[in-house]
Amino acid sequence: MQQTRILIIGAGGQLGSELAAGLRQVYGIDQVVTADIKNVQGNLQEGPFEMFDVLNKEKLTDVIRKHRITQIYHLAAVLSATGEQEPERAWKINMDSLTNVLEVARTLKIEKVYWPSSIAVFGKDTPKEHTPQSTVMSPSTVYGISKLAGELWCAYYFTRFGVDVRSLRYPGLIGYKTPPGGGTTDYAVEIFHKALQEKKYQCYLSEHTTLPMMYMADAVRATIELMEAPSEKIKIRTGYNISALSLSPSILAKNICIHIPEFKISYCPDFRDEIAINWPHSIDDESARKDWGWQHKYGVEAMTADMIKNLRLIYPNN
Repeated sequence: MQQTRILIIGAGGQLGSELAAGLRQVYGIDQVVTADIKNVQGNLQEGPFEMFDVLNKEKLTDVIRKHRITQIYHLAAVLSATGEQEPERAWKINMDSLTNVLEVARTLKIEKVYWPSSIAVFGKDTPKEHTPQSTVMSPSTVYGISKLAGELWCAYYFTRFGVDVRSLRYPGLIGYKTPPGGGTTDYAVEIFHKALQEKKYQCYLSEHTTLPMMYMADAVRATIELMEAPSEKIKIRTGYNISALSLSPSILAKNICIHIPEFKISYCPDFRDEIAINWPHSIDDESARKDWGWQHKYGVEAMTADMIKNLRLIYPNN
């Protein structure tokens, strides 16, 4: 049997850097090739690394052949808030990179492809509570539109060409290892850094804007479990709903105050709040739990405690 060799495109991002560490624990450092459009620092340099633009299909093909890649995790994307500043650029990067990966996977007969979707595929016409797996999709951002279109491309390549593409609709992700990357839910990362450094935070979402969230450790585990599940267990080839937490800024601030009593939060909603109010408050992920056994581990209390514990190692004087 061919040895598993993984390529992570967009490995320098918030999810990619932690997913790389998780996959290297499973498969070994040398079996996981990280890649990004720019040079990366830290743990990503411990194993093989390639710097290239995924929009360059020839270079992508060369890297896959060079490293005898069997699985691709394609994470490179322009996120929601950043994408609204340059929508044409966001559409080109998000869509052209995915079609490049899918087409190369088809021609080179790649064993599996992972591509992340998002709750941004939902919109103002979608049910807000316990958003179903199959429901009305009306994304309000170019990021969400590209994710919805990407889900359909993934399902098409599976149905038409047999490419084993798998996807999760991530909620907002909270982690301590990398800085935020331009998403609407990034307040939930920024707030911890500000709480430790300045003991205050001005939030760009409204006090009670509630969104689905997930701790990064759960997101990494969900991704690896999805990819390791037998193909016959994967019933959905667009994107699986997954869920863990539902948080508003006020709830998160209240939990932070348990650990940092002097912390204060204020609110100055901007365009990101307008994006967020169109997204679900909570997600129904019964399909993921039934099909391949998804279970989250971190609630808000455990996540908050772990974030603060680890960030105190980064900010030892705070």
